[in-house]
Amino acid sequence: MAEIIRMPKMSDTMEEGVIAAWLKKVGDSVKPGDILAEVETDKATMELESYDEGVLLYIGVKEKDAVPVNGVIAVIGEKGEDYQHLLEGGDAPKSDSKEETPKEEKKEEEKKAEPAKSESSEEKIDTSGINAIVITMPKMSDTMQEGTIASWLKKVGDDVKSGEIIAEVETDKATMELESYDDGTLLYIGVEAGDSVPVDGVIAVIGEKGADFETLLKAQKSESSEAPAEEKSEPAKEEKKEEAPKASSAPAASSAPTTTADGDRLKASPLAKKMAEDKGIDIRTVSGSGEGGRVVKRDVENFVPAAAPQGGEAVGTAAPGLGVESFKEEKVSQMRKVIAKRLAESKFGAPHFYVTMEINMDKAIEARKSMNEIAPVKISFNDMVIKATAAALRQHPKVNSSWLGDKIRYNDHIHIGMAVAVDEGLLVPVIRFTDSLSLSQISTQAKSLGGKAKNKELQPKDWEGNTFTISNLGMFGVDEFTAIINPPDACILAVGGIKETVVVKDGQMQVGNVMKVTLSCDHRVVDGSVGAAFLITLKSLLEDPVRILV
Repeated sequence: MAEIIRMPKMSDTMEEGVIAAWLKKVGDSVKPGDILAEVETDKATMELESYDEGVLLYIGVKEKDAVPVNGVIAVIGEKGEDYQHLLEGGDAPKSDSKEETPKEEKKEEEKKAEPAKSESSEEKIDTSGINAIVITMPKMSDTMQEGTIASWLKKVGDDVKSGEIIAEVETDKATMELESYDDGTLLYIGVEAGDSVPVDGVIAVIGEKGADFETLLKAQKSESSEAPAEEKSEPAKEEKKEEAPKASSAPAASSAPTTTADGDRLKASPLAKKMAEDKGIDIRTVSGSGEGGRVVKRDVENFVPAAAPQGGEAVGTAAPGLGVESFKEEKVSQMRKVIAKRLAESKFGAPHFYVTMEINMDKAIEARKSMNEIAPVKISFNDMVIKATAAALRQHPKVNSSWLGDKIRYNDHIHIGMAVAVDEGLLVPVIRFTDSLSLSQISTQAKSLGGKAKNKELQPKDWEGNTFTISNLGMFGVDEFTAIINPPDACILAVGGIKETVVVKDGQMQVGNVMKVTLSCDHRVVDGSVGAAFLITLKSLLEDPVRILV
């Protein structure tokens, strides 16, 4: 039976796609997994994969033409099959060989299906008159699979206007604001602060005051193709009903304060209140850095209590006694989950090999000192390594590549990812077109991106598109280490610290400054000789830094 192929939604902001190239033509046989076409979205050029087997009967969009999401782009079916009824919106004709006998069976099936159809039609009729909209968890980064509600900035019953921030969401890479695109009242909150929800999961409902949002939620669940989502929703409601009486009977002393010492309403996110309560901190003593003096997560994390007066009794739980085992468990953050998943896939999926080389940094030290006398910004050794790496990649394009399964991509542009350690893990902001930047420009961008990463202010454009990655632990006193390749790159450079040691020059021993670097390579893309040649070039550039300026 012929099947219509529609334009899929390949990113959270995609509204239409452009057919960059058709890889199949009308009449070609197609199998599940075959790439039909390349599609340009608002973020990248992606491959359109077939999930059906048959013959490509019809192509409805020419190359370089745009089609909206869910628009018809092709038809796949059996050779010679009539597909016009699909394009005209009619039902598919049944096969001639079994046209007579199944009529009675079809009638019985239709009778059985009538109750289900009537129920679904009733639901649709019910929701058509409901002036409300379901808010789902958006995909805020290319690797995001779920988000954690850090805090709600609105509560049920609050008026919401288009453009207002209703919540803060922790993704795997940053804490981002969830903006409302509709006017109305916040009727329902489905995820508590501190809890996680998968992408496209229901988190709230906004609409007209008094709207029947429960029917809307039921319709949303029935439309979802994931049965587990329906099973989880009912236990969640039962748990809330059971917990409600317990909460009312709990002693008032255990609840977080809702007013300040002056009697004013306390402005604090639910997550901040919970964290303060867990840490034994009086939330009223914490200064808020959020909107209107609101206390948020980072305020509690950075809070330093005032010194207790001498002679006063110690407050809080006593430290574990000698010989007593103790531990604490914390929920895995979104960032840590994605780091674990992606690096495990890289380590166990890509065959790594490592090439290490020592580099004499005597001339680099002298050059840096001289450059910093006239440079508009302070140039670091890391900036020099980034610049030299970009120059070496230009000479060795095979290292500036990616493994794509059935093909290898050799990138003409050079975008270097710079690993930055943050409290919750690791971020890799990207310095774009690095080879065309001066050392001062690289230094400025590196400092800016590093600051944004530590403050969790990076935007998707800041961390996407790397073609090579550098991880530098030299500032922590590390001599050498090996790094795990950062997908989709084929290589990553691990940089150690500069160490004063004895070197042999012209047969004489003397004191020199040596830095070790290790190149981790994906052996599916890069061979040992290619990796070694790249390091030789990098070594020559850093040992005579004038060359990187040419």
